[in-house]
Amino acid sequence: MRIRNWDEYQESYKLSVEQPEKFWDNIAKTFKWKKPYDKVLDWNFEKPDVKWFENGKLNITENCLDRHVETQPDKTAIIWEPNDPNDEGIKWTYRELHEQVCKFANVLKNNNVKKGDRVCLYMPMVPQLAVAVLACARIGAIHSVVFAGFSAQSLADRINDAKCKVVVTSDGAFRGQKEIPIKDIVDEGVSKCECVEKVIVYKRTEQFIRLENDRDVWWHDEMEKVDADCPAEEMDSEDMLFILYTSGSTGKPKGVVHTCGGYMVYTYYSFVNVFQYEENDVYWCTADIGWITGHSYIVYGPLLAGATTLMFEGVPTWPDAGRFWDICDKYQVNQFYTAPTAIRSLMSKGLEPVARYSLNSLKVIGSVGEPINEEAWRWYNTYIGKEKCPLVDTWWQTETGGILISPIPDVTELRPTYATYPLPGVQPVLLDKDGNEIKENNVEGLLCMKYPWPSILRTLYGDHERCRTVYFSTFKNHYFTGDGARRDAKGRYRIIGRVDDVINVSGHRMGTAEVENAINEHPWVVESAVVGFPHDIKGQGIYAYIICDRHVHSEQAFKDEINETVRKEIGPIAKPDIIQVVSGLPKTRSGKIMRRILRKVASGDISNLGDTSTLLNPDVVEEIIENSPMVKK
Repeated sequence: MRIRNWDEYQESYKLSVEQPEKFWDNIAKTFKWKKPYDKVLDWNFEKPDVKWFENGKLNITENCLDRHVETQPDKTAIIWEPNDPNDEGIKWTYRELHEQVCKFANVLKNNNVKKGDRVCLYMPMVPQLAVAVLACARIGAIHSVVFAGFSAQSLADRINDAKCKVVVTSDGAFRGQKEIPIKDIVDEGVSKCECVEKVIVYKRTEQFIRLENDRDVWWHDEMEKVDADCPAEEMDSEDMLFILYTSGSTGKPKGVVHTCGGYMVYTYYSFVNVFQYEENDVYWCTADIGWITGHSYIVYGPLLAGATTLMFEGVPTWPDAGRFWDICDKYQVNQFYTAPTAIRSLMSKGLEPVARYSLNSLKVIGSVGEPINEEAWRWYNTYIGKEKCPLVDTWWQTETGGILISPIPDVTELRPTYATYPLPGVQPVLLDKDGNEIKENNVEGLLCMKYPWPSILRTLYGDHERCRTVYFSTFKNHYFTGDGARRDAKGRYRIIGRVDDVINVSGHRMGTAEVENAINEHPWVVESAVVGFPHDIKGQGIYAYIICDRHVHSEQAFKDEINETVRKEIGPIAKPDIIQVVSGLPKTRSGKIMRRILRKVASGDISNLGDTSTLLNPDVVEEIIENSPMVKK
């Protein structure tokens, strides 16, 4: 189960390729099943149709909670550190967390939530969010967590797509020095959703909010009406566990579906190996539960392993840039998992905020969300890991459910900027554009998977054909990740970025079409084209080229209006960093926008634009270059 040295890795990997069903059966058997599965795996990548642990019956919360309550009821399950360091945090044991989950599961039942119903969770990083996630799973309801930084419109789109019956939220949220009116956003979003019957509101900030009669109820009032007796609903291994929306290369977000059995087995397995979690360790992932990282490596993975998992409400730079390191020392954190964006942001503040803290408890440090650049890797390794903590640079996606390629601490060899080797059970390949496998090393290609792993997505909610075309139709009998990758002489993988129209901003995937659709809502905008460009902190920034139907007298005022339009349509995370008003866009004669040229200009590299004479409007390229703030004149 846990791999402890290189020989074990090689032996484990060999078994996982030669006898994959035996490999996963050995791991799955260690869980609590209400009824054992009949068959480990049945799969077809063309349809696609993947089933793991067929006809097995279980409830994931019995494996996250009940079995630990039996063996270690007083062990701390969740530590919660609030936004304000002067406020009191929370520590819940497995027994206390179990009680909270069962009570809130009964609250959901009281509010007419049944097995198979969808519940939207739009909450700050409070422990009640983890409770709500697990309570849904307890009764067989399907949770759809929406990051509480998305706009009312984005929230409404996701609620309507999943036809959520209930929304769980809070009155407000604290984030650094800001107080965010969460309930106001929910009210606006839900006003566009006929499917919502109830809104359950957790009191966090005590700001004034409006409660809608017959629709809105307080969390605390509802919890007083119930007891903590809630038997876990029997679920099939392939029953839906949750929907999580992710941006795609077309405007409409994709509702990625994960199921109970395979997701449970894989998140546990990947958590214990990638972080080498030991019995009394304190583990901290700084992500938000609104993203897949929070689902798999704050809630499910750690709790399945009986770990102590830390949740943090605030931001890394408030009240100062030492906040992360203060928390590491305060709770004697052993495994620390964060995003390259956070590391680059903290690097820019200098070493003084780090020097105040010992960080001696750290044993493993990790990186997630996007490829980490070498400068950030070395800073993180030197000043946070003190060159004694393995740095696990993990690669995975919302669609994969768990980490697929990553170093294993003290087992596999590290190389800066490389995610290194696949975990046993994961079979990556590099293909050329024609779908031929590139078998040698020291090569680049398109990263695909040729065999399923237990937490692979099963479908896109309500749109299986889109799932097939996006992930399984590009290359026959392969899952296509959308990423390009390099493999070095030792077979280690380095992810070199998206090959589709998706921008990775601070680890958040933004579809260019989604941002363009938002920009085009502005009444002056005729057309827009969005590309990514290198950004010192975010990894990639958003560069928008915009055609207007009138002369723009004040570019700054216009840019502010565009940013406000995007904020309303998607949320502040999608606001363009650079906006350039243009008279036209470079297009082929068939009308296709040449994003390759726009990406080159946005990065300031105009050395090799290729032949532009075949464009419909070649003159516009010169104009764009001339007016670009990124091109050195």
